[in-house]
Amino acid sequence: MINNKNLQIRDPYVLPLAGHEQEQGTYYLYGSTDSNIWGPGTGFNAYTGTDLEHWDGPFPVFRPEPDFYAERNFWAPEVYNYGGNYIMFATFRRKDNDLLGTAVLISLHPLGPFIPHSEGPVTPQEWSSLDGTLYVDRKGQPWMVFCHEWQQTGDGEVCAMRLTEDLRSAAGEPVVLFRASEAPWTTPFRSERYADQLNYVTDGPFLFRSSDDDALYLLWASFINNTYALGIARSGSGEITGPWLHQEEALYRQDGGHAMVFRAFGGQLMLAIHTPNQTPEERPLFVELEEQDGEMRVKA
Repeated sequence: MINNKNLQIRDPYVLPLAGHEQEQGTYYLYGSTDSNIWGPGTGFNAYTGTDLEHWDGPFPVFRPEPDFYAERNFWAPEVYNYGGNYIMFATFRRKDNDLLGTAVLISLHPLGPFIPHSEGPVTPQEWSSLDGTLYVDRKGQPWMVFCHEWQQTGDGEVCAMRLTEDLRSAAGEPVVLFRASEAPWTTPFRSERYADQLNYVTDGPFLFRSSDDDALYLLWASFINNTYALGIARSGSGEITGPWLHQEEALYRQDGGHAMVFRAFGGQLMLAIHTPNQTPEERPLFVELEEQDGEMRVKA
């Protein structure tokens, strides 16, 4: 068993699955788990626990076959119980063009093994895209929300794209929801490699509805003075197409981000992030959220 302070993981994602009768529910924790996620990709591991502090594992949930289309940068797996299967969205860097893209994998069990479901990335082939997340609208239409990477665009974009019902491919063209520079809390990201352009980062989008199902929120990460931070926006229409209204202040700015939200078994609305943002020091952090006057806050 391992606890949070000793668990190296980026982009933590929690899937709570309730138990049967008197059996306690289980949290399944996924994330970018290679010790050097900037290098060759081994696969993804998962952990199971009941208290968000102590975890069993690691359990290998995905390992690529020799002919897999990517061999490095295995990032940000998210797992959903969808259509009677467990669906994973995950980002990989392609071998053929060196671009990032989010693909879809499938399994019959939350601990895998996950196998490819889409034919390579679902995101646009000529784009460098990452951190795809699933959103199902009120009409039952599935969408992938993802980032069009700042390294390609300068001003990173959060985009939405309709998917086919089986999630294997796109069912429409991507729509830009907003750009990083539109948020009042972000600052330009200083990069030696991309010093000749003004850089604003988008990273790790995640959507969730308020407890009364009225408001639609979108979490995403960027930087404030080159320190990783987490922001949140609310849809003015309550739908995926927005317009997206950004909270003035960052939700979390202590070098943490790439967040998601889940409901704990005790009913609390929980935020999962990794902090700090430096490899190999990143660790999972779980904090409670609350809604006040139409805005989300980290509970004191």
